[in-house]
Amino acid sequence: MRKIYFLLLLILPVIGIGQAPDDWKRYRYEIIANIGVSNFLGDLGGANQIGTHYFRDLEFSETRFALGVGLRYKFTPRLAMRYNFNYGTVAGDDALTGDPARHNRNLSFRSRIYELSGNFEAAFLKDKGGHKYRLHNIIGDKGYEIYSYVFIGLGFFHYNPQAEYQGKWYDLQPLGTEGEGIAPGVPLYSLWQFSIPIGIGFKYSFDKQWGIGLEYGIRKTFTDYIDDVSNNYYSPEAIKSANGPLAAALANRTGEINGNQSWVTPGNMRGQPQYKDSYMFLTLNVNYKIKRKRSNDFFKT
Repeated sequence: MRKIYFLLLLILPVIGIGQAPDDWKRYRYEIIANIGVSNFLGDLGGANQIGTHYFRDLEFSETRFALGVGLRYKFTPRLAMRYNFNYGTVAGDDALTGDPARHNRNLSFRSRIYELSGNFEAAFLKDKGGHKYRLHNIIGDKGYEIYSYVFIGLGFFHYNPQAEYQGKWYDLQPLGTEGEGIAPGVPLYSLWQFSIPIGIGFKYSFDKQWGIGLEYGIRKTFTDYIDDVSNNYYSPEAIKSANGPLAAALANRTGEINGNQSWVTPGNMRGQPQYKDSYMFLTLNVNYKIKRKRSNDFFKT
């Protein structure tokens, strides 16, 4: 019996039943499909308090659908690069908060996010490929893998804030609701921005190629205009003269819940420019590893 056991130890690495030390290199590339939800931290909506842009200001009822695809490339068993395309919708509504100032501001928005990103991943629980057999009793055992990681990267995304008014949705950026494109030296903000994705993920594989995972990531951005709100109220007469009555109406909506009497004047605070907007994705992932053949394999699997 000992001779058989010793013989198995010698031949298993050769015929590929066990996992060779460099076996992970044959599975460097991994295709990923995501489906989940998105949410937003910004000026509009939020908790029943003055806006903070922290997690306690998150409005769960504004959670929206998200999806994406990605490609992972492993440098080592613990280090990888992942390229992603993600889509999601973010939204906010002052009607959902009980804070008097935010509620009476009465602004709302939605924005579709289209994001390209490259993330560097570092695994704190690396891939663990199981043997097909437990050698001590020669009983079959399905292989598995566990991969837990953190990531940080660089993203580039497009957004376009819109507001609903009298049953129709309107793009807000061209309207200059805070004097953008109207006030001297204040251009329209760009709808293309960079972001820094930061997050954590977990993946469980059923075999060497198929697996499922869960990932959460927040995007820190360099803009405060995802919700079209950042600075102060601008002159309604100047907005109306430059961009029409619709622009003036969407710039200041306090009168809609105050008997058509605005309770703000030009120069009053409309947003909080010291806080940049953030958005986030929570996704369930399906993963497929692409197996690469080796020219010196005696047995192709």
